Amino acid sequence: MELTLHLNYDSAIPLHQQVYAGIRVAILACRLLPGQRVPSTRSLSRSLNISRTTITQSYEQLLTEGYLEAKHGSGTFVCRQLPDELLHAETIVPNANPTSSSIKLSCYANYLAETPFALQPEPTVEISFRYGRPALKQFPIALWRKLLSQRCQSDFQWLDYALDPQGYYPLRAAIAQYLSRARAVQCQPEQIVITNGTQQALDLILRVLLEPGDAIALEDPGYLSARKVFLSHRAKLLPIPVDQSGLLVEKLAHLATDQVRLVYVTPSHQFPTGATLSLARRLELLSWANQARVLILEDDYDSEYRYGDRPIPALQGLDNSGSVLYIGTFSKVLFPSLRIGYLVLPPQLVPLIAHAKWLSDRQIPTLEQQVLTDFIEEGHLESHIRKMRAHYDRARQILVQALRSHFGEQIEILGEKAGIHVMVRFSLSISDTEILHRAEAVSVGIMPAAPHYLVNGGEGEFILGYGELDETAIAEGIHRLASVLK
Repeated sequence: MELTLHLNYDSAIPLHQQVYAGIRVAILACRLLPGQRVPSTRSLSRSLNISRTTITQSYEQLLTEGYLEAKHGSGTFVCRQLPDELLHAETIVPNANPTSSSIKLSCYANYLAETPFALQPEPTVEISFRYGRPALKQFPIALWRKLLSQRCQSDFQWLDYALDPQGYYPLRAAIAQYLSRARAVQCQPEQIVITNGTQQALDLILRVLLEPGDAIALEDPGYLSARKVFLSHRAKLLPIPVDQSGLLVEKLAHLATDQVRLVYVTPSHQFPTGATLSLARRLELLSWANQARVLILEDDYDSEYRYGDRPIPALQGLDNSGSVLYIGTFSKVLFPSLRIGYLVLPPQLVPLIAHAKWLSDRQIPTLEQQVLTDFIEEGHLESHIRKMRAHYDRARQILVQALRSHFGEQIEILGEKAGIHVMVRFSLSISDTEILHRAEAVSVGIMPAAPHYLVNGGEGEFILGYGELDETAIAEGIHRLASVLK
C-alpha cells in the first residue's frame, strides 16, 4: 500500500521524527485503521526517497509506544488498541461501601491509622522558640563542600552497594575514638552500627528485643517521638517521674521486672526538663538493671553542649555488665538532614541489629559517611562543637537574662546549663491555651510541655528552643511575650 507523508527536508526536526509524527497522526485520524497493515520499511523508504534506516528508527519508536505491532512473517500492523485510548479509558469508581474486598491491615497499620500524624509545620510567626533546630547558618558549609568534592573525585566506590551492614568501618572507628575522648564511652568499632538517625536506632532495637505487650519504663515527661515509636510496637509504657536530679530510680523497684524489658533515659540532659542524672542515681540504675536483667536505652542526644560545667560522662562508660545500649546522633551537632546516627551495642546484639538494619534499608549512603569520617578525623567536628558551644552559651545567657528580667518570680527556668533549649514554668493565672494565643498574637511561637507528659502534668510549662535564633531575636521575642503575659 502507498502511504503519503508530508516531509520538510529543510526543517530542524529530524526526518525520523517527522515520519513518526506523520504515521501517528494518520493512525489517530483513522486514515490508518486498527489492524491495517502498513508499508514495509523498504517500500516506504523508496516511496519517500529517504534512508531505510530513518524509516526503521521511526517504526521502532511507534512499536515501542504501542501504535504498531509486528507479526513475524506477516509484516507490521496498526495496533487494535492504541495507547491514546488507554489513556482515556473510563475511570473506575471505587466501591463506596467495600465489604469483602477491604484491605486487611496489620496491628501496626491499625495503630498508625488510629494515631494522629502531622509533621511540625514551618512556623508562621516572626520569632519561633521551637526546639531541636541547631544554628544551621553557623555550619561550615564551604568546608563540607570541599570534603565532599574530594571524596567524589578520589574514587567511585561510594556509588556501589555497601558490603558491611554495620556501616562504613572508618566512620565507626572515628566515632569510637571520639566517644572515648568526649563521652568516656567504652567501645570498639565492631560494637557500632550506623543508623538513619535516632528514630531508626530505636525502631531496630524494638524489632529485636520487644514483644507486643512488653513494658518499657521511661521518663515522664519525656521525648515524645521516642514514645510514639514504642507505642507503634505495641509496648506497654510505664512512666517514671523525674526531678532536678533526673529519673527517680527508686520507683523502678516497684515494677514487675518479669515484664519490663527496657528502660529509656536521657541521663546527660533529660528531655525536656534539662535535668542531669546524678552519679548516685546512675550507679543505682545500673545496679537495678543488672539485677533485674533489664536493658537500658541511653539517648545521648545533645550532651556536647554544657555551660559552666564539664560534660557529664555517658552512663555507658560506667556499665560493667553490658546493660546499656547507647544511642547517638549528629543531627544536633551538625545538621538534621545528615540523618546519620549510631548505636553502641553489647557484642552479642551487634549481628542481630546489623541484620535487622540491612533488611530495613540496606545501607546509609556511603558518600555522606565518608565525608563525615574526614570531618571527624581532621578535627573539624570537635572544633565545630567548641565554636557552637560558645555560640549557644551567648544565646542561652541572653535568653535566661531576658526571662528573669521580664518575669522575675513569675517564672522558673529549668535545664539552663545544657543543650539548646530550656523549660520554663510560668506562675500565671491564665491557661496554656491562652498563653499560646497571646504569644501568637505578637508573632512569637512557643511549645507547651504538656504533650510530653504521660501522666497529667505540664500545666504552665513551656519549652523554649534557642538554637536557631540570634541574640536580637531572642531578646525581642521575650520582650513581646512579657508585653502580653504579665
